[in-house]
Amino acid sequence: MKSLMGKGVVLLAAATMVVLGSGATAQAGGTSEPVETGVTVDATYSERGPWEVTSQHGFGCCDSAGNKFDVWYPTDLGTNGDRHPIITWGDGTWAHPSQYDYLLSHLASWGFVVIAANNTNTGSGQEMLQAVDFLRLQNSDPSSIFYQSLDTGNVGAMGHSQGAVGALNAAISAGGNLKTAVPIELPGQYGCSLPKADPAMNICTDPRALTTGSVLYVNGSNSPISQSTQPLPWDLIGAQSAEGYFGATPDSVQKVRATLNGPNHNDIQGQPGCPVNDLGCVDGVRGFLGVLTAWNMDKLRGDEYAHSAFVSGSGELFGLPGWSNQVSNITN
Repeated sequence: MKSLMGKGVVLLAAATMVVLGSGATAQAGGTSEPVETGVTVDATYSERGPWEVTSQHGFGCCDSAGNKFDVWYPTDLGTNGDRHPIITWGDGTWAHPSQYDYLLSHLASWGFVVIAANNTNTGSGQEMLQAVDFLRLQNSDPSSIFYQSLDTGNVGAMGHSQGAVGALNAAISAGGNLKTAVPIELPGQYGCSLPKADPAMNICTDPRALTTGSVLYVNGSNSPISQSTQPLPWDLIGAQSAEGYFGATPDSVQKVRATLNGPNHNDIQGQPGCPVNDLGCVDGVRGFLGVLTAWNMDKLRGDEYAHSAFVSGSGELFGLPGWSNQVSNITN
């Protein structure tokens, strides 16, 4: 099943009837009706997408540390000749891909193939690039379920906390082969000059080195690790906040930053509510879904409807309830 996007109109095919807003509905059995113009981008992409999803843990082997890859993908891969963009995911420190299952499955329901190494040290970004290389090989292997079903020219990186650093490092290292990076809850760089007992704990990056593609910096307002703003400019004290990272990223790169009001550092791990006994979570992942999905729909699927949300000043993101600190250099 497929999703066709355009300015002001979205056509959805869904496995079940769901109310999309303004009285419009998507019907079961593959038929669809257009969603009226008044439906917001956030509301559209906060809902589950039109593809059924399959996930496989330990699907293939391996990154350079020997960790297997987990994958989330549309069950009907390549239907009607469709090619699916790739999103490579980076875990936070001590976290595993299964802790982000709700988010990664949601992205797959919108037509993406998501891959994550079961690796708790992803700050270098190399494990994330190795995951992309693995899928590219799968795309050319006639025995693979992914054979000729992947859009290997449209690849993005996403990650949480240390994995957010990895997403940015992956985009920098890829030299233009990644279209976008989405660092979520990116830590400040105060500790970057400190010695590390474990060399794998690479939690530093240099946003000035990102010269191609695009980047969306997202954080929760109550995260003590990922601050929204900083008291002094980044060129004096380094990138210690989303504000600092945004400022240090070259203007030649399409860049946006925004804060979701309320969440703590681990809300992105929600399923969709907070994990049991997780003091680093307030509400869960649901508030993030629309913006994160819309960004990838824009950058990896060329969706003009989603793109409109991020245009500086006039985009929906700038008036979206529950969000603050919105800044964009996208002008049209």
